Amino acid sequence: MSTLLTGFERVPALLSEHVQLSLSALGLALLIALPTAIWAMRSRRVAQIALGLASLIQTIPALALLALFFPILLAVAAMLGDRISPLGFLPSLLALTLYALLPILRNAVTGLKGIDPALGEAADALGMTGWQKLRVVEAPLAAPMIMAGIRTAAVWTIGAATLSTTVGQPSLGDLIFAGLQTQNWSLVLAGCIAAAGLAMLVDALLGMVETGLARRQPLRIRLAGALMVMGLAAALMPGTIMRQGTGEQRETVIVGAKRFTEQFILARVIGQRLEDAGYRVEYREGMGSAVVFGALTNGDIDVYVDYSGTIWTNAMKRTDPVSRPDMIDAIGKWVATEHGARLAGALGFENTYAFAVREADAKRLNLRTLDDVVRVSPDFTFGTDVEFLERPEWQMVQNAYPLRFKAERAFEPTFMYRALASGQADIISAFSSDGRIAANRFVVLEDPAGAIPGYDAILLASPRRSGDERFLRALQPLAGSISVEMMREANYRVDRPRNKQTSIAAARWLNRQIDTARSNTPHKDIP
Repeated sequence: MSTLLTGFERVPALLSEHVQLSLSALGLALLIALPTAIWAMRSRRVAQIALGLASLIQTIPALALLALFFPILLAVAAMLGDRISPLGFLPSLLALTLYALLPILRNAVTGLKGIDPALGEAADALGMTGWQKLRVVEAPLAAPMIMAGIRTAAVWTIGAATLSTTVGQPSLGDLIFAGLQTQNWSLVLAGCIAAAGLAMLVDALLGMVETGLARRQPLRIRLAGALMVMGLAAALMPGTIMRQGTGEQRETVIVGAKRFTEQFILARVIGQRLEDAGYRVEYREGMGSAVVFGALTNGDIDVYVDYSGTIWTNAMKRTDPVSRPDMIDAIGKWVATEHGARLAGALGFENTYAFAVREADAKRLNLRTLDDVVRVSPDFTFGTDVEFLERPEWQMVQNAYPLRFKAERAFEPTFMYRALASGQADIISAFSSDGRIAANRFVVLEDPAGAIPGYDAILLASPRRSGDERFLRALQPLAGSISVEMMREANYRVDRPRNKQTSIAAARWLNRQIDTARSNTPHKDIP
């Protein structure tokens, strides 16, 4: 019950962001769709093209549409000198606007074209201009049909807006994605209830407007309009209060995180340190590797934890083998030179990709290394996280070992471990610091060819924070202070099936362990 209440505590602020995004997208879609529908009513060719394009957009999954805007806006930002951000609100707004176009456009065209031609002829006979005919005759008659399309678009937009979390825009999806990754179903429930409740409320109010238009009841329309304005004000109030503060003005910093348990915990570890230093902290969680690094270099987030191998292969496009210290040193120089950012220290543990199998299979088939897997791979199903098969590391592994699996299946990290335990996968690309490896008694296979690069956890600060000494001092205790054993325990506290903790509670535990360890060892300053 307490975890459910904790989830709902985060709803007001996220609801405010969700409403702003959904309302902006719906409003922009109306500005595009309604004039286009009027034009399409008078031109069959325009109607075919407009409806065809809108239908084509609907065939693209909303998540893919969001992802497509990232490289497009990244290129535009480069041309404009980074005056726009390829992450957060703008890509979410554009994607959701396109997604909302079809129902509005289709219903508006259908409603306008469905008007009895005799009424148009009568209006012409009265000498009405085209604008007068539209305003007095056509629009009122088509209004109920148009409102039905707006209702559909509103519900679609509110639902799809939960996916904006993946491109760094806060929404109710933050709760859903975090809950799925940490198996905290209270968070998932809180996010789903809030999103569904918002969609149902908006649909009901727009339904009142639709009924009022159909029955020519202005009072019903005014009442619905007043309720929508009141609801909008109530939804936006938490965000306004947060931006204005409560008297004491504190500088706001934004902490980023990818979409798995360890990242949620480390984001809160960082956030708690910064709060203790007097900052107000916001979080952007659930982002992909390329998205979160882009968010840092563009200044959309101030700090996050990445992994040296990820930066080395994905961002720097390097595949040459180097030692872990040399890799960290090279990354520090590269992020400073190329992006003006700062590598604010390695945390002290490595979270590399680790191929894992069930203990019984390891004993039965005598599996100790990836070389051993080669002979059984035609009978094995390979389970991975959603990114691994497209990452350079997988190609490096394939170059080192002639693996030919029977099937390859991608899972969200939470379900990847369950897939191995339940037999849906026979080998997985696990994460070495994940507590579920030991909890499930999985066997981690050796990589004798050294195909997988080092994955030291590193703290990255944005360009505007790279010279901020107060900010860096607050994070200094984290440098070299987290062992892999500590990180595994923190992860398992969140991922274990019983007596689960929230990522916030696990972060508090980890911060206490860090302070205790530092009190017994010499301090390690951030370089």
